Amino acid sequence: MQPPLRPIRPAPSGALWALLLMLLPLLLRWRVLLWLPAGIARVEVEHGERLAALLEQFRLGRCRLLLAFRHSDVDDPLCGLWLLSRGLPRTLRPQPVQFLYDRGMPLWGGRPLGWVLSRLGGISLRRGRHPDWSALRQARQLLRDGPFPLALAPEGATNGHGERLGPLEPGAARLALWCRDDLRRAGREEAVWIVPIGLRYRYRRPCWARLDRLLARLERQAGLAPPPPSAAADPDTFRYRRLLRLGEELLTQLERFYARFGEESGSAAPAPEAQLPLAERITRLRARVLELAEARLGLRGAGTAEDRCRRIEEMGWQWIHREDLPPRRTLPPLQRGLADWTASEAALALRHMRLVETFVAVSGGYVAESPSFERFAETALLLHDGLERLRGASLPSRPSLGWRRARLWVAEPISVGAADPVCADLSPRGSARGEVLALMDLLRRRLLQAMQEREEPPAAAGSGPAPQV
Repeated sequence: MQPPLRPIRPAPSGALWALLLMLLPLLLRWRVLLWLPAGIARVEVEHGERLAALLEQFRLGRCRLLLAFRHSDVDDPLCGLWLLSRGLPRTLRPQPVQFLYDRGMPLWGGRPLGWVLSRLGGISLRRGRHPDWSALRQARQLLRDGPFPLALAPEGATNGHGERLGPLEPGAARLALWCRDDLRRAGREEAVWIVPIGLRYRYRRPCWARLDRLLARLERQAGLAPPPPSAAADPDTFRYRRLLRLGEELLTQLERFYARFGEESGSAAPAPEAQLPLAERITRLRARVLELAEARLGLRGAGTAEDRCRRIEEMGWQWIHREDLPPRRTLPPLQRGLADWTASEAALALRHMRLVETFVAVSGGYVAESPSFERFAETALLLHDGLERLRGASLPSRPSLGWRRARLWVAEPISVGAADPVCADLSPRGSARGEVLALMDLLRRRLLQAMQEREEPPAAAGSGPAPQV
């Protein structure tokens, strides 16, 4: 049993912001924290002039800004800080922002992380609490009246895939529409803009030797003998077969393990189905694990895998961080012991959920549809995370596969108003839900466009070569 999980109040500190910006090149290049991969040697910006133009308007009081960042990796916030501190014209930098972050981050990253995030102006949001009105009210007020733009990640969580966009949460669209309506009711004329910002990583020099060593390490952990080299197969095909063999072995072992819990969740658990397509087996296993976690917490399974993970997380936190009991020190030993047992059950359910969360975006065809070193690396690292979690690691420390460069692409901004021709579907005469869905769809298309744009010679803030970190 732990104390209640209270919101962390924002307490922006200019001194800490300045210190972080000074240390940013070090944080990008070197692993200062075990869970932070780092190894980013260069950051590039495409179409930074789009953001710069709107920031100038924001500083003149002519618009409100919501920055919607792509989020596939834990390094993403550092790259976003680089954009706001070094990727803008000198007259606009550094540009502070306030932002939304997951309330669970200090639970796995340590309490000091929560302190740092609050001093940087972060608003803690409980993703599984629908809705988290405390965080939404703060974010709504800051987007409408705050001194800085508001930043968030529409995906809500990382998916480990640099070239596959995760499902978008409705928060970004709702906040932008609320801000538009609040401004109209107040008789204010500021425009509301969403700036979609894509982010992709590339290895500067693909180090296949490091990837092969990682695959060999994963094979040893899975109990697989090294595969004999095939003279008939090219290196990419050989590595892909190794990845498939690893994935199938992990999948088979997990299917056998979770088949033992069929009666506990009230449904018969299927035996391993090796003849089924890999993607279908992954989907079935994912559902099986979530059923087990939900049964432990008394939840009914409904919605997408991401939705189910968020509900499990929220209920687990409620069982661990008790708000319905007095402080632990005042409880009789019997109640304290039972509360600890309840927390232990919830912690085990959360471990099952974290395993699903690790592989929530895995479909089995990510590498095959467009083989590249990046896709090989991302898939191998997800397998590494899963095996580490099964071994008891709550925060896997990823091995380095070489220096990377990050590329931020500022997509065409979205004006949230009926007067804008691209937002004709956002007329206030439509239903609120229809407006949210239309804006989410537009935001998704803009982010996909940013992810899929052909790479050109890098430019920072719209002119000149992108500086190195």
